[in-house]
Amino acid sequence: MEDRQDRFQSSKELEEQIEKCIEWIRSTVNTANCKGVLVGLSGGIDSSVVANLLVRAFPENSLGVILPVDSSNEDSEHAYKVAAQCNIRSIKIDLSEEKNSILNKTSEALGELDIPLPGNRKLSDGNLRARLRMSTLYTIANEMDYLVVGTDNKAEFYTGYFTKYGDGGVDILPLASLLKSEVYQWGKFLRVPEEILRKNPSAGLWEGQSDEKEMGITYEKIDCFLSGKDIPDKDKNLLEKLHNNTEHKRKMPPIFELNNN
Repeated sequence: MEDRQDRFQSSKELEEQIEKCIEWIRSTVNTANCKGVLVGLSGGIDSSVVANLLVRAFPENSLGVILPVDSSNEDSEHAYKVAAQCNIRSIKIDLSEEKNSILNKTSEALGELDIPLPGNRKLSDGNLRARLRMSTLYTIANEMDYLVVGTDNKAEFYTGYFTKYGDGGVDILPLASLLKSEVYQWGKFLRVPEEILRKNPSAGLWEGQSDEKEMGITYEKIDCFLSGKDIPDKDKNLLEKLHNNTEHKRKMPPIFELNNN
C-alpha cells in the first residue's frame, strides 16, 4: 500500500488534488440537479476545509450553517472566523432548547415504564445533538435546493466515528478518502485560521469531549494503519474491532426479502 501520509510533495500537487475535488463536488451537485451546497460549520478542521472547497465550487450558492447545541462559545467563534476567511455565507441556529426539550420529554415518558435503564444519557445526549443538526441542515437544504455535504475523513469513516443518521446523514463526502494528516495539509494550503489548525479535534458532543480520547487511539496511529504502516497489535486490534462493529453505519438497513429462498 502506498505511503499516503507522504503523498503530497509539492504545493502544485496539493493544488491539483484540491481542484479535482472541487470539480467533483461541482459535477456531483449538477448531476443531482441541485443549485448548491451547504455544510455544518463546527469550528473544527474538517468542516473548515469543506467550507473552503464548497465556496470555490459554488461561490454564489454555498452556505455554512453554525449549529450550537449547548456548545462552547469558542466553537461558534471559530466557525465565524472560517466563514469570514473563505467568504462563505453563514447563518447560526441554536438548537440547545430543542435538544433539552426532547431529552426531558423522553426521560419523563420512559420514567412511566418503571423499568431499569442502562444509563446511556450521555451517549443519547451526544447523538441527539448530531441528529438535530442533521435534521436542521436538511430542512435548510430542502428550502434552498442544496445538497448536504459531510465532513468525515478516512479515519472517521473507517472507524465509524460518526453518528448514524447524524453527522453520517449527508449527500456527499469529499474528504472520506483523505487521511486526517492530509486534511490538515489541505487546511494549511487553503489558509484555514491557525487556531483551528492547532485545536484538539472534537465532535463537540459534550463539554471536554475529544475524538482521540473517545476512540482510544490517536489519529496519527490510524493514519499509519490506513497507510499500510506497522502499528502495535493492540491498536491494530482496536481499529479492526471499531471497523467491524460499525459496519452497519456504512450500509443501508438490511431488507427482509419475502421471496428469498
